[in-house]
Amino acid sequence: MRYLFQSGRILAFCFAGEVLHAVLPLPVPASVYGLLLLLLALCSGIVRPEQVRETGLFLTGIFPLLFVPAAAGVMELWAELGAMLLPAVIATVPVTVLVFAAAGRTTQALIHRKEKTQNEISV
Repeated sequence: MRYLFQSGRILAFCFAGEVLHAVLPLPVPASVYGLLLLLLALCSGIVRPEQVRETGLFLTGIFPLLFVPAAAGVMELWAELGAMLLPAVIATVPVTVLVFAAAGRTTQALIHRKEKTQNEISV
């Protein structure tokens, strides 16, 4: 029963994201709106992490399976995509490097910030 209520909470934020996507004239996917709303609710304390933890862990555990249909679709349309392969690689490689660099810098900054906070507390 716990999973049902946790799934319901997550789905409520997905639905709110769909509503925002329909109402706001921005080119932002509804899923992004839903994730941002859930993040804001978690940060503000409206939703406590334990209220969505088990279902969230389950969903992140099966996340790779969600890419299987997309991969099958790409393989089915490979002939059409072959003409766009070089531009796609040229666009994808630099963006991937930038994402890795940004994620690494953010992680380093957060670790440094945490260590600094812990050092200030221990002094």
